[in-house]
Amino acid sequence: MTQLVLGSTSIFRKALLEKFNLSFDCAKPNIDETALANETPENLVARLAEEKAKEVSKEFPDGIIIGSDQVAICDGNILGKPHTFENGVKQLSSFSGKTVTFLTGLCLYNASTGNTQVIVEPYYVSFRELNLAEITRYLHAEEPYNCAGSFKSEGLGICLFKSLQGDDPNTLIGLPLIRLHQLLKNEGFDVLAQQETRA
Repeated sequence: MTQLVLGSTSIFRKALLEKFNLSFDCAKPNIDETALANETPENLVARLAEEKAKEVSKEFPDGIIIGSDQVAICDGNILGKPHTFENGVKQLSSFSGKTVTFLTGLCLYNASTGNTQVIVEPYYVSFRELNLAEITRYLHAEEPYNCAGSFKSEGLGICLFKSLQGDDPNTLIGLPLIRLHQLLKNEGFDVLAQQETRA
């Protein structure tokens, strides 16, 4: 069986991939995630997803590697992980009453053949009108400082939203499983057929 590797140590992406009921390894890609000059958000997440997958392939030269990257876009500005409470307040305050686009880059890289598939999946989050007290309570409760957009939609972050729009709710958490399933099939890796070998 071909080795499947998630190029991420995110517990959220790991939990999503576990929905496929497959054996896989996780590895942390050490890359520079700085945007290039004049790089569009779409190009940024696509490039970083591919770079993460190929970096991890050095450790797994025969594996099928999954790389992913995500940014939020509000008022034309690219927003990543806040890292601090203060930045979290700024991000969520700027989202109040607005619709924010989340772009997730996804790469499937076959390290043994060099075949590379890259897609960018959008997801749209409309926020309620948020006041500072709500934002502060939320940030202290969930501390989402390593999450693009300063929230965890799989947790209390759902309380910040008015509506969600997109093809796959898993995309917002960081791994678009519907598209990933298709990329795996394109590579000859059938998730459902793998269930028979595990039975």
